[in-house]
Amino acid sequence: MAASLRFRGAASGLRYWSRRQQPAVASLAADAFTHVESAQTRSMASKTPVGFIGVGNMGNPMARNLMKHGYPLIIYDVFPDACKEFLDAGEQVVSSPADVAEKADRIITMLPTSLNAIEAYSGANGILKKVKKGSLLIDSSTIDPMVSKELAKEVEKMGAVFMDAPVSGGVGAARAGNLTFMVGGVEEEFAAAQELLGCMGSNVMYCGAVGTGQAAKICNNLLLGISMIGTAEAMNLGIRLGLDPKLLAKILNMSSGRCWSSETYNPVPGVMDGVPSANNYQGGFGTTLMAKDLGLAQDSATSTKTPILLGSQAHQIYRMMCAKGYSKKDFSSVFQFLREEETF
Repeated sequence: MAASLRFRGAASGLRYWSRRQQPAVASLAADAFTHVESAQTRSMASKTPVGFIGVGNMGNPMARNLMKHGYPLIIYDVFPDACKEFLDAGEQVVSSPADVAEKADRIITMLPTSLNAIEAYSGANGILKKVKKGSLLIDSSTIDPMVSKELAKEVEKMGAVFMDAPVSGGVGAARAGNLTFMVGGVEEEFAAAQELLGCMGSNVMYCGAVGTGQAAKICNNLLLGISMIGTAEAMNLGIRLGLDPKLLAKILNMSSGRCWSSETYNPVPGVMDGVPSANNYQGGFGTTLMAKDLGLAQDSATSTKTPILLGSQAHQIYRMMCAKGYSKKDFSSVFQFLREEETF
């Protein structure tokens, strides 16, 4: 099934959604009643176990915030060591996504790539092997919108509900419970999803049908990737012109050049505390992941015939960084890359 999902392509997805827009009126009414009834049932059972698959840099603090709100967890991660903290805290750790689906009817997945998501849902030991009818499956990974649509189709066949809900805010916001969630899926299920997502984020935004959450996230990270490079270039130029970096950052942040990358996540070591640039670019959002997200933006731009001139250039820069040994560093290490590369 994974291969089918991977290669079915846009045409298949469009045929599917075209068919979905033509049900009988009676069927629509019945579906709406079922969705509302399921959402109400889930809401009333708010403290029943929640499955969480993928407890890495982002998933770990997200899961811990669910624990703080009193939700028992069923945990799985492909790396057993990542689960030890939860096991020590008395949470249940299982050996596969299928085992999570067997024990929980609300599951959140937080995975690095489209292929990881496909494997977690449709693999030999995936969620769909043991998913319960009526389950709510929320994917907070950042993946191809077409993959989200295909996964939703497979989940629907099993009588369950799939929603895409990628996040913005980074590890710091994940720890503080201040993430922004961009949610795509059946609108009648949004309240049920919001109940869980609100434990991990301060903004939970409904975007539309399945895949629109991913679309919003791709656009956000396209802008973020570009603005981080721009901030790094401006800071580097100012330093070479003799400006003190803290002074320059202060001026930028009270002027029209201000942005999240300059004000909240400055890429220059010594300018801010508590950000990756203050810790040799460790933690945070890896350069590999930014390159992946910009690749998703590039694919989406190609399929929609949309020019993303700066986005394409940013994608090249982050890919070059990965090739030069920056793949595991935070993406703000683009400042260090600019300083160290003689070609610039």
